[in-house]
Amino acid sequence: MKIEKAEKLGLCFGVRRTIKLLKEAVDKYGEIETLGPLAHNRLLVEALAELGVKPIKHLDGVQGRFLAITTHGVSPLVLSEIMARQIHIIDTTCPIVRKAQDTAKELAEAGFEVVIFGEAQHSEVKGLLGCTGEKGIAALNMKQIDSWGKSPSRLGIISQTTQTRSAFIEFVGQLVGTVGPEIKEMRLINTLCQVTQAQQEAAMRLARRSQLMVVIGGSNSANTRHLVETCSSLVETHLVERADEVDESWFAGKHHVGITAGASTPDEAVEELIAKLRSL
Repeated sequence: MKIEKAEKLGLCFGVRRTIKLLKEAVDKYGEIETLGPLAHNRLLVEALAELGVKPIKHLDGVQGRFLAITTHGVSPLVLSEIMARQIHIIDTTCPIVRKAQDTAKELAEAGFEVVIFGEAQHSEVKGLLGCTGEKGIAALNMKQIDSWGKSPSRLGIISQTTQTRSAFIEFVGQLVGTVGPEIKEMRLINTLCQVTQAQQEAAMRLARRSQLMVVIGGSNSANTRHLVETCSSLVETHLVERADEVDESWFAGKHHVGITAGASTPDEAVEELIAKLRSL
């Protein structure tokens, strides 16, 4: 059985940067806390916990003096609350997410109603909405836009950084077709992460020439889910978080298996998966 990795997969530079910053912070300050998990990958969170990086769910749970903002970022309001509590902030927000936050803020301050193509409950999107100062709405389809009522005269459109390009284009087309005639001014700004897009495109190319794809990553990770959606539209695809979740029956009669991994999947997890498949 031939096992082939996608040309681009696994930890993105934003997550690698965050891991580096957190390790440096632990070396300098000792145990630190993060507001929410570093990224949506259980293996990565567990590995960092062993080093002294402890995720907490709410600000009320902060026990130490050092709190890290994760790759997904937070809203300005949350940052202000942290500073008001005199907690030292270690900001590891991904630079690409930061750019999207700045874009959301600039659009709102210029008087645009902002539509964010993304999952409203995702931590990154909550931060983006916060940057609009209540002038934004997050949606994945037109039904979620219906709550607007009267269409705004000026509209700005951006995206959660890990959405797929094709889905964003489709959404924009539907939005423009629905409210376009009533809009006097519209700005569409591409805030998609190009690294994530490259991984999705590499996974798609590999899926087209494979008999089966295995995606390894967190089941609650947005970019990992998009990899699964992309690959499963082309070939049989399975998602695992750990190598030991692989089912040998998947590979009956398969001679070419492709592998890709979410942007927060540790390198070790990918290597363990490859070793597992080679042992079959």
